[in-house]
Amino acid sequence: MNILVTGGAGFVGSVCAEQLLAQGHHVVIIDNLATGHREAAPTGATFVEADIAQSGEVSQIVTTHAISAMMHFAGETLVTNSMTDPRQYFENNLRKSLVLLDTVMQYGVKQVIFSSTAATFGEPMFTPITEEHPTNPINAYGESKLMFERVLSWYRRAYGLRYVAVRYFNAAGASANCGEDHRPETHLIPLLLDSALDGDKEFQIYGDDYDTLDGTCVRDYVHVLDIAQAHILALQALAQGCSGVYNIGSASGYSVRQVLQAVEDVTGKQLRVKMGPRRPGDPAVLVASNAKLVTELGWKPQHSDLINIVRSAWEWKQRHQRGYSVQ
Repeated sequence: MNILVTGGAGFVGSVCAEQLLAQGHHVVIIDNLATGHREAAPTGATFVEADIAQSGEVSQIVTTHAISAMMHFAGETLVTNSMTDPRQYFENNLRKSLVLLDTVMQYGVKQVIFSSTAATFGEPMFTPITEEHPTNPINAYGESKLMFERVLSWYRRAYGLRYVAVRYFNAAGASANCGEDHRPETHLIPLLLDSALDGDKEFQIYGDDYDTLDGTCVRDYVHVLDIAQAHILALQALAQGCSGVYNIGSASGYSVRQVLQAVEDVTGKQLRVKMGPRRPGDPAVLVASNAKLVTELGWKPQHSDLINIVRSAWEWKQRHQRGYSVQ
Protein backbone atom coordinates (compact mmCIF):
# COMPACT_ATOMS: atom_id res chain seq x y z
CA MET A 1 0.00 0.00 0.00
CA ASN A 2 0.96 3.64 -0.39
CA ILE A 3 0.61 5.15 3.07
CA LEU A 4 0.83 8.75 4.27
CA VAL A 5 2.32 9.02 7.77
CA THR A 6 1.84 12.41 9.40
CA GLY A 7 4.29 13.21 12.19
CA GLY A 8 6.58 10.49 10.90
CA ALA A 9 9.66 12.25 12.28
CA GLY A 10 8.36 11.90 15.83
CA PHE A 11 8.88 8.99 18.21
CA VAL A 12 5.94 6.66 17.51
CA GLY A 13 5.41 7.90 13.95
CA SER A 14 9.00 7.17 12.93
CA VAL A 15 8.90 3.63 14.32
CA CYS A 16 5.57 2.92 12.63
CA ALA A 17 6.97 4.24 9.34
CA GLU A 18 10.01 2.03 9.81
CA GLN A 19 7.86 -1.06 10.37
CA LEU A 20 5.59 -0.27 7.42
CA LEU A 21 8.65 -0.07 5.17
CA ALA A 22 9.88 -3.41 6.51
CA GLN A 23 6.58 -4.96 5.40
CA GLY A 24 7.03 -3.62 1.87
CA HIS A 25 4.69 -0.62 1.98
CA HIS A 26 5.52 2.66 0.26
CA VAL A 27 5.63 5.37 2.93
CA VAL A 28 5.42 9.13 2.55
CA ILE A 29 6.08 11.19 5.69
CA ILE A 30 4.83 14.72 6.22
CA ASP A 31 6.22 16.55 9.25
CA ASN A 32 6.83 20.24 9.95
CA LEU A 33 9.67 19.31 12.35
CA ALA A 34 8.23 21.51 15.11
CA THR A 35 8.90 18.66 17.55
CA GLY A 36 10.13 15.91 15.23
CA HIS A 37 13.64 15.26 13.93
CA ARG A 38 14.56 14.85 10.29
CA GLU A 39 17.08 12.16 11.26
CA ALA A 40 14.28 10.07 12.78
CA ALA A 41 12.47 9.64 9.45
CA PRO A 42 13.54 6.17 8.30
CA THR A 43 15.62 5.58 5.20
CA GLY A 44 13.39 4.46 2.36
CA ALA A 45 10.49 6.76 3.18
CA THR A 46 9.74 9.83 1.08
CA PHE A 47 9.99 12.86 3.37
CA VAL A 48 8.12 16.13 2.91
CA GLU A 49 8.71 18.99 5.34
CA ALA A 50 5.34 20.70 5.54
CA ASP A 51 2.43 21.37 7.85
CA ILE A 52 -0.56 19.05 7.71
CA ALA A 53 -2.85 22.05 7.11
CA GLN A 54 -1.00 22.98 3.90
CA SER A 55 -3.65 21.55 1.60
CA GLY A 56 -1.61 22.13 -1.53
CA GLU A 57 1.32 20.07 -0.24
CA VAL A 58 -0.98 17.33 1.04
CA SER A 59 -2.91 17.22 -2.25
CA GLN A 60 0.33 16.86 -4.21
CA ILE A 61 1.49 14.03 -1.95
CA VAL A 62 -1.79 12.14 -2.26
CA THR A 63 -2.00 12.43 -6.04
CA THR A 64 1.71 11.96 -6.83
CA HIS A 65 2.07 8.88 -4.64
CA ALA A 66 -1.43 7.43 -5.11
CA ILE A 67 -2.00 7.37 -1.33
CA SER A 68 -4.62 4.86 -0.22
CA ALA A 69 -4.41 5.11 3.60
CA MET A 70 -3.18 7.51 6.26
CA MET A 71 -1.67 7.09 9.72
CA HIS A 72 -2.09 10.36 11.60
CA PHE A 73 0.43 11.01 14.39
CA ALA A 74 1.08 14.75 13.98
CA GLY A 75 -0.05 17.00 16.82
CA GLU A 76 0.65 18.57 20.18
CA THR A 77 1.24 16.15 23.05
CA LEU A 78 2.43 17.92 26.22
CA VAL A 79 -0.35 17.74 28.81
CA THR A 80 0.97 20.58 30.99
CA ASN A 81 1.22 23.01 28.08
CA SER A 82 -2.33 22.19 27.05
CA MET A 83 -3.57 23.69 30.31
CA THR A 84 -1.73 26.98 29.82
CA ASP A 85 -2.24 27.32 26.06
CA PRO A 86 -5.32 25.29 25.07
CA ARG A 87 -5.82 27.28 21.87
CA GLN A 88 -2.66 25.78 20.39
CA TYR A 89 -3.98 22.27 21.04
CA PHE A 90 -7.37 22.85 19.45
CA GLU A 91 -5.63 24.57 16.55
CA ASN A 92 -3.17 21.77 15.85
CA ASN A 93 -4.98 18.66 17.06
CA LEU A 94 -8.46 19.58 15.85
CA ARG A 95 -8.60 22.34 13.25
CA LYS A 96 -5.51 21.34 11.30
CA SER A 97 -6.42 17.67 11.56
CA LEU A 98 -9.83 18.49 10.10
CA VAL A 99 -8.21 20.36 7.18
CA LEU A 100 -5.94 17.35 6.63
CA LEU A 101 -8.82 14.88 6.73
CA ASP A 102 -10.94 16.88 4.29
CA THR A 103 -8.00 17.17 1.92
CA VAL A 104 -7.13 13.47 1.77
CA MET A 105 -10.78 12.44 1.54
CA GLN A 106 -11.23 14.80 -1.41
CA TYR A 107 -8.92 12.44 -3.32
CA GLY A 108 -10.59 9.25 -2.15
CA VAL A 109 -8.46 8.35 0.88
CA LYS A 110 -10.98 6.81 3.26
CA GLN A 111 -8.79 4.63 5.48
CA VAL A 112 -7.36 6.43 8.51
CA ILE A 113 -5.49 5.26 11.60
CA PHE A 114 -5.56 7.96 14.27
CA SER A 115 -2.99 8.11 17.07
CA SER A 116 -5.10 9.03 20.09
CA THR A 117 -4.41 8.91 23.81
CA ALA A 118 -5.47 7.62 27.21
CA ALA A 119 -5.96 11.26 28.16
CA THR A 120 -9.41 11.00 26.56
CA PHE A 121 -10.56 9.07 29.64
CA GLY A 122 -9.59 11.54 32.36
CA GLU A 123 -9.60 10.29 35.95
CA PRO A 124 -10.12 6.50 35.88
CA MET A 125 -13.33 5.17 37.39
CA PHE A 126 -11.98 1.62 37.22
CA THR A 127 -8.86 -0.21 36.03
CA PRO A 128 -7.81 -1.74 33.80
CA ILE A 129 -9.54 0.79 31.56
CA THR A 130 -11.64 -0.68 28.76
CA GLU A 131 -12.88 1.05 25.63
CA GLU A 132 -16.28 1.38 27.32
CA HIS A 133 -14.87 3.51 30.14
CA PRO A 134 -16.50 6.98 30.13
CA THR A 135 -14.49 9.68 28.38
CA ASN A 136 -14.07 12.81 30.49
CA PRO A 137 -10.78 14.56 29.69
CA ILE A 138 -9.26 16.76 32.39
CA ASN A 139 -6.88 18.63 30.07
CA ALA A 140 -7.09 20.30 26.66
CA TYR A 141 -4.77 17.71 25.14
CA GLY A 142 -7.18 14.87 25.89
CA GLU A 143 -10.17 17.01 24.91
CA SER A 144 -8.67 17.90 21.52
CA LYS A 145 -7.92 14.26 20.75
CA LEU A 146 -11.40 13.15 21.80
CA MET A 147 -13.01 15.84 19.66
CA PHE A 148 -11.17 14.57 16.60
CA GLU A 149 -12.19 11.00 17.42
CA ARG A 150 -15.79 12.26 17.32
CA VAL A 151 -15.14 13.92 13.95
CA LEU A 152 -13.93 10.56 12.61
CA SER A 153 -17.03 8.82 13.94
CA TRP A 154 -19.37 11.32 12.25
CA TYR A 155 -17.39 11.13 9.00
CA ARG A 156 -17.79 7.37 9.08
CA ARG A 157 -21.56 7.71 9.34
CA ALA A 158 -21.92 10.46 6.76
CA TYR A 159 -19.11 9.89 4.24
CA GLY A 160 -18.12 6.25 4.46
CA LEU A 161 -14.77 6.87 6.16
CA ARG A 162 -13.18 3.82 7.71
CA TYR A 163 -11.04 4.60 10.75
CA VAL A 164 -9.40 3.13 13.81
CA ALA A 165 -8.44 5.35 16.74
CA VAL A 166 -5.80 3.76 18.94
CA ARG A 167 -5.56 5.06 22.49
CA TYR A 168 -2.24 4.34 24.15
CA PHE A 169 -0.82 5.25 27.47
CA ASN A 170 3.00 5.33 27.69
CA ALA A 171 4.91 4.47 24.53
CA ALA A 172 8.41 3.43 25.57
CA GLY A 173 11.54 1.61 24.44
CA ALA A 174 13.20 2.03 21.07
CA SER A 175 13.79 0.28 17.78
CA ALA A 176 17.33 -0.20 16.48
CA ASN A 177 17.25 3.22 14.82
CA CYS A 178 14.49 5.28 16.44
CA GLY A 179 14.09 6.38 20.06
CA GLU A 180 12.72 9.12 22.29
CA ASP A 181 14.10 12.62 21.89
CA HIS A 182 11.56 15.07 23.29
CA ARG A 183 12.51 18.65 24.03
CA PRO A 184 11.72 19.16 26.81
CA GLU A 185 11.74 15.53 27.95
CA THR A 186 8.81 14.62 30.19
CA HIS A 187 8.62 10.82 29.95
CA LEU A 188 9.70 8.69 32.89
CA ILE A 189 12.09 6.21 31.29
CA PRO A 190 14.15 8.73 29.24
CA LEU A 191 14.41 10.96 32.33
CA LEU A 192 15.70 8.04 34.38
CA LEU A 193 18.18 7.15 31.64
CA ASP A 194 19.37 10.77 31.57
CA SER A 195 20.10 10.44 35.29
CA ALA A 196 21.97 7.20 34.63
CA LEU A 197 24.14 8.95 32.02
CA ASP A 198 24.81 11.93 34.28
CA GLY A 199 25.62 10.73 37.78
CA ASP A 200 25.14 14.23 39.17
CA LYS A 201 21.58 14.52 37.88
CA GLU A 202 19.00 13.84 40.58
CA PHE A 203 15.69 12.15 39.78
CA GLN A 204 12.58 13.15 41.70
CA ILE A 205 9.71 10.82 42.53
CA TYR A 206 6.44 12.68 42.95
CA GLY A 207 4.67 11.03 45.87
CA ASP A 208 5.24 7.71 47.65
CA ASP A 209 1.99 7.54 49.62
CA TYR A 210 -0.38 6.28 46.93
CA ASP A 211 -2.57 3.22 47.45
CA THR A 212 -0.27 0.95 45.45
CA LEU A 213 2.12 -1.89 46.29
CA ASP A 214 5.08 0.43 46.97
CA GLY A 215 3.33 3.78 47.32
CA THR A 216 4.33 5.18 43.92
CA CYS A 217 2.11 5.66 40.88
CA VAL A 218 1.49 2.71 38.56
CA ARG A 219 1.44 3.32 34.81
CA ASP A 220 1.09 1.28 31.63
CA TYR A 221 4.23 1.00 29.47
CA VAL A 222 4.10 -0.58 26.02
CA HIS A 223 7.08 -1.02 23.74
CA VAL A 224 6.91 1.24 20.71
CA LEU A 225 7.44 -1.78 18.41
CA ASP A 226 4.30 -3.40 19.85
CA ILE A 227 2.44 -0.13 19.35
CA ALA A 228 3.59 -0.11 15.73
CA GLN A 229 2.32 -3.66 15.34
CA ALA A 230 -1.09 -2.57 16.65
CA HIS A 231 -1.25 0.20 14.04
CA ILE A 232 -0.39 -2.22 11.26
CA LEU A 233 -3.04 -4.69 12.45
CA ALA A 234 -5.54 -1.84 12.51
CA LEU A 235 -4.61 -1.00 8.93
CA GLN A 236 -5.30 -4.59 7.91
CA ALA A 237 -8.62 -4.49 9.76
CA LEU A 238 -9.66 -1.38 7.84
CA ALA A 239 -9.29 -3.28 4.59
CA GLN A 240 -11.91 -5.68 5.92
CA GLY A 241 -14.33 -2.89 6.80
CA CYS A 242 -13.50 -2.50 10.49
CA SER A 243 -13.86 0.85 12.28
CA GLY A 244 -13.66 1.79 15.94
CA VAL A 245 -11.52 2.54 18.97
CA TYR A 246 -8.90 0.31 20.59
CA ASN A 247 -6.79 0.64 23.71
CA ILE A 248 -3.14 -0.38 23.59
CA GLY A 249 -2.05 -1.43 27.05
CA SER A 250 -0.41 -4.13 29.14
CA ALA A 251 -3.38 -4.64 31.50
CA SER A 252 -0.99 -4.60 34.47
CA GLY A 253 1.46 -1.69 34.58
CA TYR A 254 4.54 -0.89 36.62
CA SER A 255 5.16 1.48 39.52
CA VAL A 256 7.68 4.30 39.42
CA ARG A 257 9.90 2.37 41.82
CA GLN A 258 9.71 -0.74 39.64
CA VAL A 259 10.78 1.26 36.59
CA LEU A 260 13.57 2.88 38.61
CA GLN A 261 14.80 -0.54 39.71
CA ALA A 262 14.69 -1.82 36.12
CA VAL A 263 16.78 1.15 34.96
CA GLU A 264 19.35 0.51 37.69
CA ASP A 265 19.47 -3.20 36.81
CA VAL A 266 19.92 -2.58 33.08
CA THR A 267 22.42 0.29 33.36
CA GLY A 268 24.33 -1.05 36.34
CA LYS A 269 24.16 2.40 37.90
CA GLN A 270 22.63 3.55 41.18
CA LEU A 271 20.63 6.70 40.59
CA ARG A 272 20.40 9.69 42.88
CA VAL A 273 16.73 9.88 43.88
CA LYS A 274 14.78 12.30 46.04
CA MET A 275 11.16 12.24 47.10
CA GLY A 276 8.81 15.07 46.31
CA PRO A 277 5.14 15.81 46.93
CA ARG A 278 2.35 14.45 44.77
CA ARG A 279 1.58 16.29 41.55
CA PRO A 280 -2.04 17.50 41.31
CA GLY A 281 -4.19 15.25 39.15
CA ASP A 282 -1.93 12.18 39.21
CA PRO A 283 -4.14 9.09 39.71
CA ALA A 284 -2.64 6.20 41.67
CA VAL A 285 -3.12 3.65 38.88
CA LEU A 286 -3.58 4.19 35.16
CA VAL A 287 -3.48 1.01 33.07
CA ALA A 288 -5.45 -0.20 30.06
CA SER A 289 -7.17 -3.40 29.13
CA ASN A 290 -5.93 -4.84 25.85
CA ALA A 291 -8.64 -7.51 25.58
CA LYS A 292 -10.45 -5.95 22.62
CA LEU A 293 -7.24 -5.42 20.67
CA VAL A 294 -6.11 -8.99 21.34
CA THR A 295 -9.48 -10.58 20.59
CA GLU A 296 -10.56 -8.58 17.55
CA LEU A 297 -7.26 -7.72 15.85
CA GLY A 298 -5.05 -10.55 17.08
CA TRP A 299 -2.49 -8.29 18.77
CA LYS A 300 0.34 -10.22 20.44
CA PRO A 301 2.87 -7.94 22.14
CA GLN A 302 6.37 -9.32 21.77
CA HIS A 303 8.57 -6.61 23.27
CA SER A 304 6.75 -5.09 26.26
CA ASP A 305 8.51 -6.81 29.15
CA LEU A 306 9.80 -3.96 31.34
CA ILE A 307 13.46 -5.04 31.19
CA ASN A 308 13.29 -5.31 27.41
CA ILE A 309 11.70 -1.86 27.17
CA VAL A 310 14.41 -0.30 29.33
CA ARG A 311 17.25 -2.20 27.65
CA SER A 312 16.21 -1.11 24.16
CA ALA A 313 15.84 2.50 25.30
CA TRP A 314 19.23 2.40 27.05
CA GLU A 315 20.98 0.99 23.96
CA TRP A 316 19.52 3.80 21.84
CA LYS A 317 20.31 6.44 24.46
CA GLN A 318 23.96 5.40 24.63
CA ARG A 319 24.26 5.91 20.87
CA HIS A 320 22.38 9.23 21.01
CA GLN A 321 23.35 10.69 24.38
CA ARG A 322 22.19 14.16 23.40
CA GLY A 323 19.45 13.04 21.03
CA TYR A 324 19.30 13.21 17.25
CA SER A 325 21.84 15.27 15.32
CA VAL A 326 24.47 14.85 18.01
CA GLN A 327 26.17 11.45 18.05
